[in-house]
Amino acid sequence: MKTAAVIVAAGRGRRVGGPVPKQWRMLSGRAVLAWTLDALRTHPGIDLTVLVLSPDDMGMAAGYAAHEGVTVVPGGESRSASVRAGLASLENRGIGRVLIHDVARPLVSPALITRVIAALETASGAAPALAVTDALWTGEEGRVTGTRPRAGLYRAQTPQGFDFTAILAAHRAHRGDAADDVEVALAAGLDVSIVEGEERNLKITVEGDFARAETLMEARLDIRTGNGFDVHAFEEGDHVTLCGIDLPHHKALKGHSDADVGMHAVTDAIYGALAEGDIGRHFPPSQERWRDAASEIFLSHAVSRIAARGFTLGNIDLTLICETPKITPHAQEMRDNLARIAGIDIDRVSVKATTSERLGFAGREEGIAAMASVTLVAS
Repeated sequence: MKTAAVIVAAGRGRRVGGPVPKQWRMLSGRAVLAWTLDALRTHPGIDLTVLVLSPDDMGMAAGYAAHEGVTVVPGGESRSASVRAGLASLENRGIGRVLIHDVARPLVSPALITRVIAALETASGAAPALAVTDALWTGEEGRVTGTRPRAGLYRAQTPQGFDFTAILAAHRAHRGDAADDVEVALAAGLDVSIVEGEERNLKITVEGDFARAETLMEARLDIRTGNGFDVHAFEEGDHVTLCGIDLPHHKALKGHSDADVGMHAVTDAIYGALAEGDIGRHFPPSQERWRDAASEIFLSHAVSRIAARGFTLGNIDLTLICETPKITPHAQEMRDNLARIAGIDIDRVSVKATTSERLGFAGREEGIAAMASVTLVAS
């Protein structure tokens, strides 16, 4: 079952003020929208992402639509109209579940996204919230006029997740605007579960929220570096597989799986950064089911662990060490494939080659070695 995300970014953000809408304001060196989009599109549980922009902002859509799995569509005059536009763009695309998220919540964590998706296994809707713990007053003209009980009250957050068919029908049947998509769902009789929200998942609403968001980002700054090294010997064969690309050669690489030395080094670098061992721990060579397995399986698993642990992948730097075959003519294709599997931009992936000046096993053309480094940044 495919899961999509709709990011609502068509509003003008008048309360926060400033010369441009808040989603285009800078936050720690990037537009708010860029942080929010990356949080959703890189999550392993999300297959497609729709970014809903104001018709006036569609001229800035190209760079965001260039990401794999991202579609940009124009929104409407109200939030509800923009959500409907985003949902309509997903129709007939095999979507079973959808998460709807406000662009003004750029600090949403992978763990929170995962909780919402998991809750949809048993409910037609699920939304994060925090129980109200402060005393509640009513007021008028700067004076307290009364109190209200706080029992059973929650502060709503996004992303709010739903069965896709049900929420699309609910939005099409709803008249007028709504505070959020839970209001639309409840009006249609859908069951909505509450999942635990996060204080960090703040919504940028007023000017001071930008400083709060930057402080939270700095407090969570956690950068990790991992290194991977692998070696495979040559054996009889007619090609070698490197970074998932088959290169014609008069020999093959020997290994329990497909012996993709490059992809193995990158995979071990990710596991190393997460302190989760190596490929052998997750995919023991003693198990027959991994014989001749494509190494993309291993790398995809390692990549999924990045988001599950609350990180994003900053870059991959891979060096292949061999005399033959020649790597440079195939390096771009290798970069493309690693970027696809890792879910990152091509300019964050480096594949290069060197020889050992005819020294050692590589110099004697007995095999290929690979070294890889990756950087992970806390989301």
